[in-house]
Amino acid sequence: MLINFTQAMNITVNFINAFSQYGKGGNPAAVVLDADHLSAEERQRLAYKTGLSETAFVSRSKTADFKLDFYTPLRQIAHCGHATIATFSYLRQNGMLAGKAQSSKETIDGNRNISLIKNEVFMEQQAPTCRMLMPDDLDFVAHSLGLDAFCELPLIVNTGNAFLIVEVANEDVLLHLRPNFQMIQSISEKYDLIGYYVFCRTDAVGLDATARMFAPAYGIREESATGMAAGPLACYLFSTGLRKDKFAIEQGKLMTPPSPSSIKVDLLIDKQKIKSLLVGGTATLVEQKTIQI
Repeated sequence: MLINFTQAMNITVNFINAFSQYGKGGNPAAVVLDADHLSAEERQRLAYKTGLSETAFVSRSKTADFKLDFYTPLRQIAHCGHATIATFSYLRQNGMLAGKAQSSKETIDGNRNISLIKNEVFMEQQAPTCRMLMPDDLDFVAHSLGLDAFCELPLIVNTGNAFLIVEVANEDVLLHLRPNFQMIQSISEKYDLIGYYVFCRTDAVGLDATARMFAPAYGIREESATGMAAGPLACYLFSTGLRKDKFAIEQGKLMTPPSPSSIKVDLLIDKQKIKSLLVGGTATLVEQKTIQI
């Protein structure tokens, strides 16, 4: 009888806060370099053990500067905004992008451009596609957040990942949401969403919106910065009358504990239509750990 023993591996994991404000807050992502030798099963196991919402695995690419694979604690995901910002910030800080103003990433559904502007990293997202919920699901969605009514009808917006954009009246309503994660997961699976991006508009200087993100279908109850959701929100704001090409979105402030994050979105507009967008911010290395799988 043959007995197979699997040898444990020690993996160096970089913990980096993306979309941080003045070096504080932000959303933590795990980044693993030189991940070519790791199998999908090993990556999933490591992503679970990091305890973070997303882990980025960096490997060689034949079509871009780097290949990035993203895993939540439960499954692989096509794109992750904050993990992308964390990864390219770390690559630049370690001299792997020396002198470059542009870079690129290969993902499981295509390549995306990366812009390096001063101390910030911006990632490309696709032109938005939008669709409505079926009318029979509107009450269900309202109840899933503990809302009596909507300011505007929710809209599904996709710039690479699909999110349900839900507008509420003010920050007090946003703070006192009562998310039912089982109901949110049910709607997310029905419409193939990452999750809900719930926001209110704000008059704060330099900000356009404050937001919260819930994605229980991917093992994320709430996270403090979601670049792949901020892009759809900026497109939503533009389509509902805020006609400009630069947006600033705050997230994480209303979490427990708070972790304020700042996300910038630049829209490329031609003939009043969004052709593409860049989403970015800064990132801060917090620590390195060795994790055994």
